[in-house]
Amino acid sequence: MLRLSKKTDYALIALKDLASSPAGASSSAREIAARYKIPVELMAKVLQRLAKHGLLASHHGKRGGYDLARPAAMISVADVIQAVDGPVMVTACSDIDESCDQYSTCNVRDPLWRLKDRLVRTLAEFTIDELARADQEERLPLEVIRRPPAPAQLAATSDR
Repeated sequence: MLRLSKKTDYALIALKDLASSPAGASSSAREIAARYKIPVELMAKVLQRLAKHGLLASHHGKRGGYDLARPAAMISVADVIQAVDGPVMVTACSDIDESCDQYSTCNVRDPLWRLKDRLVRTLAEFTIDELARADQEERLPLEVIRRPPAPAQLAATSDR
């Protein structure tokens, strides 16, 4: 089964929290951990890793903490996964690992690599900004979010 690690879950929680904060606000690992009942030591390690990979900026001092190093729309879920867990993998084999006994006869290796590439592209398209905006969309009635434009609206926009 494909699934995100707990550390990646925590990283996404923290990034969504920071993206939802007022501009210029920062939060410490302790503050974020307390809000979401996450062990502070683990949150600190996750935030340090995100900072090391350029997704967060770390500020020291009394009013220190972390904030996004770039706009939330410029940070993808793929960026987060790769920063926390390394490259996305679908299968144990890789294109450079010929040590597998089935490497030369495997009939699913290449299709699974293509699947991994599609997954990575999809994860790269989904941003922290979208994750943060999900709360706003959840407050709207579902028909407002998913309702297709009325035929009159389509005609009006096509005449312009």
